[in-house]
Amino acid sequence: MIGAERYQRARARMVDQQLRHRDITDPRVLEAMAAVPRHCFVLPDRENLAYADGPLPIGEGQTISQPYIVALMTQLLELKGEEEVLEIGTGSGYQAAVLACLAKQVYTVERIQELARRAYHILETLEIENVEVFERDGSQGLPERAPFDGILVAAGAPKAPEPLKQQLADGGRLVIPVGGRGGQILERWRRQGDEFHTERIAPVAFVPLLGEEGWAAEEDRPSIFR
Repeated sequence: MIGAERYQRARARMVDQQLRHRDITDPRVLEAMAAVPRHCFVLPDRENLAYADGPLPIGEGQTISQPYIVALMTQLLELKGEEEVLEIGTGSGYQAAVLACLAKQVYTVERIQELARRAYHILETLEIENVEVFERDGSQGLPERAPFDGILVAAGAPKAPEPLKQQLADGGRLVIPVGGRGGQILERWRRQGDEFHTERIAPVAFVPLLGEEGWAAEEDRPSIFR
């Protein structure tokens, strides 16, 4: 109980100091960030840093994003509660858990088997039932579940992959870091019929999006966990 209260206070400070005092204004996003236990998604030896203002390693050369970036990307999707959302780059599963508070259904894709399995088990333990985890090349999206009202890419791409744009529903939003391996600009794409409109939001630094429509990598064999 003492530990639970300590983490609850840490989440409240995170929301107040790192999010609310910046430009995170969507009350539903703030509520989700205050509700999801971020410490459950980090490695055990990093739990004391779970609510710090920065990214953390989660193994396999990947990271859990800074809380502010998670909140910013989520806010850019403009979710109201009835959306079908695709996340590319499951990582720890934390971003998917936040999205699950705000959307009707979340599909999340991870190319690294160990991370996909770990995220699945954490989400299952937390009884988050509206997230489906896939292991495959996320740069190609998830065409069998398309179209999506929102797509969030938690990895840096050389350009917005065409398959992801085509899997957006009319009016849908794609939030993705675009640029080089060392740094990107966060972009938001909106689909209006056959046209796409782009906004450049902020400089960011993500691990690279590997796959056929991203940076060069071997294609993984697809599988589904939920």
